[in-house]
Amino acid sequence: MRITKESIIAELVALDYRTASVFKNNKIDFCCNGNRTIEDACNQKQIEYSTLLQQLDQIVSENKESTVDYNSWPLDLLADYIEKKHHRYVDTKIQEIKPYLEKVIKVHSSHHPELIEIGKLFEESADELTKHMKKEELMLFPHIRKMVQAEQSGSKVQAPFGTVQNPIKMMMLEHDNEGERFRKISSLSDNYTPPADACNTYRVTFALLKEFEEDLHLHIHLENNILFPKAIVLEESLVNV
Repeated sequence: MRITKESIIAELVALDYRTASVFKNNKIDFCCNGNRTIEDACNQKQIEYSTLLQQLDQIVSENKESTVDYNSWPLDLLADYIEKKHHRYVDTKIQEIKPYLEKVIKVHSSHHPELIEIGKLFEESADELTKHMKKEELMLFPHIRKMVQAEQSGSKVQAPFGTVQNPIKMMMLEHDNEGERFRKISSLSDNYTPPADACNTYRVTFALLKEFEEDLHLHIHLENNILFPKAIVLEESLVNV
């Protein structure tokens, strides 16, 4: 795989998810804002693109056997995986993080008032993500599965929402909102760095929030950069059947 300054970040990460670590380390958003070139992203961050290219080349030259090739998966399998792996993770971790965060705010917010805003942002994210995932599970993902079946049988399928692009645009907008929300949480928490006076609960809470954001990055990447673009292409191919 040849990587240049003109390579599109989202396409690169879709081909080899290992490259995501390079963008993470350089604080470059590859999931919500991945539809731009490496050069554009580096210019915005004031990073030398040649340095980033070297890091990327090093990553892709390493053994790839342990890397999951999500890009090769059938769309119905990918939708199932996202729902069973990432949606369940979000539901479970929201219930785990909320009581920890409430306790930390109660005990430490007098000395660390930023915790109140972190708690507010996480509460908003939990509420919006829960509604967002239900829309995918009840509306978008079932239609993607029907399109896969239609392709296999050579039949047609009618989208109840006109075109699959309509819900996809809404889902991507909501992804952008969550990405921005967690950028704020990361900034307020100094990239999830507990202060010197943090108790064990404080440290565990920040570790869970960091893990939650990292899972969300992969979750959004799989949808924005692989599932959604391929669903649009599949729909177009079915129209021409």
